[in-house]
Amino acid sequence: MASWAVLDVLMLAAGVVALALSIVWRAPNVLMNMVLSNADLTAGTILGVALIVTFVVSVTAIVQRNHVIFPLELLNWALLIDAIGIVVIGTFVWFYTLRERANFYELWKVASREDKLFLQDKFKCCGYFNGTDLPEIGGSFCTSAEAAAALAVDVSETNFCVSHITGFADSTLNNIFTSNKQVYGFMAIVICLFLATLCVIKKRQEAERFKRIDEKRGGKGFV
Repeated sequence: MASWAVLDVLMLAAGVVALALSIVWRAPNVLMNMVLSNADLTAGTILGVALIVTFVVSVTAIVQRNHVIFPLELLNWALLIDAIGIVVIGTFVWFYTLRERANFYELWKVASREDKLFLQDKFKCCGYFNGTDLPEIGGSFCTSAEAAAALAVDVSETNFCVSHITGFADSTLNNIFTSNKQVYGFMAIVICLFLATLCVIKKRQEAERFKRIDEKRGGKGFV
C-alpha cells in the first residue's frame, strides 16, 4: 500500500505541474507563444485536470471496504484513459518536431512586424532561411535590406533566424513532451499506478475470500 500511495501522490503532482505550466506559459512571451500554441496549452490543461480528477477517484476508491472493488476497477479505467491522452499528446507534438523548420516558417510568415523585430534583435539574425527571406527591416540589427542581404551564409545559419527559433523550439518541446522528461514521463507513473491498483484489487479479493472461508469455519481460522 505504501508504494501505491507514493505513486498516487506522484500522479497528483504530475497533474498539478501540467496544469500550472499550461497556465503560466499562456503569459505574453513572443518565443514561447510561437512554440506552444493555444491548442498545445489547452491539451496540457486537460491532461492536468484529468490527472487531478483521477487522483480524487483514487482516494475515493482506496478507502472503500475490501469487498467493494468496483471503484478500484473504475480507477483503472480512468488510468487507461489518462494513458491514451498522454500518448496522443506526446506523439502529436513529437510528430510536429519532425518538420520544425517548415512548421515555424509558416508561423514566421504570419508573425507581426513587432514580433519579427523582437526576434531578430534578440538573436542578432535577419530573415528566416536567409537575409532576403521575409526579413523585417528595422530594429537594432536588421537596419537595412542591404545589410540583411550581405549577411554571410554559414553551415550553422547563425545569421538567420531559422536556427535560433527551431533550436529553442526543439529544446523546449523535447523537454516538455519527449525524452521521458515530462508528458511521456507521466506515462511511467500512470502505468505503475495501474499495475499497483491491480495488485491491490487482487489482494483485497483474496482477503475477502479468506474472510468468507473463515466465517464458514466458525471464525476459528486455519489450522
